[in-house]
Amino acid sequence: MTVDRLTVGAVMTNCYIVSDQETRDAVVIDPGASAEKIAGKIREKGLIPKAILLTHGHFDHIMAAEKLRQEFAVKLYCSEAEREICMDTELNMGRAFGFSSSVVPDETLKDGQKLIFGSLSCKVIATPGHTKGGVCFYFDGEGILFSGDTLFFESVGRTDFPGGNAKVLIESIKGRLFVLPDTTKVYPGHGSFTDIAYEKINNPYVNEEGYLY
Repeated sequence: MTVDRLTVGAVMTNCYIVSDQETRDAVVIDPGASAEKIAGKIREKGLIPKAILLTHGHFDHIMAAEKLRQEFAVKLYCSEAEREICMDTELNMGRAFGFSSSVVPDETLKDGQKLIFGSLSCKVIATPGHTKGGVCFYFDGEGILFSGDTLFFESVGRTDFPGGNAKVLIESIKGRLFVLPDTTKVYPGHGSFTDIAYEKINNPYVNEEGYLY
């Protein structure tokens, strides 16, 4: 499995193209902006997109989703609890940042659901807190987690947006992510790569006292 990261948009969102080198099957995770750039990378590598996956519905993770959905005729997935956020420019913070951004998901996801797209497969892990319906995508065979805005390198997602909850976020990280193997590589929605072992020791926002904001 290959992971290509494209940093896009005004707030430097990490969009990921996950692909199988042999079959060319691919999924796009969090296409936050720059649809042409993302599509160009897909065409350059000769990939066959199977789906678009959203970790959550904030504007900076969805703005290229509609164009890519139309261009490659694929379905768009988010959690059931995140559907409203994807469609509402107030809830997804688009209007607050000067963007008109909304998208209607084709299908919604549940915690623990196994997703299979051609030769690629992953598990949905519900991690509310940054938003009420945020999820992570865990490719257990490769030991890779796409954490959206739940967990970052030495940081965690903001909880001062609509639907955010600091206590719930820390519970998600400790109870849903820190139970994964220490070797799990973490590909976040913004910033640098990390891993579970490192964040357990070095993340200053998650400790025995809980959330430090």
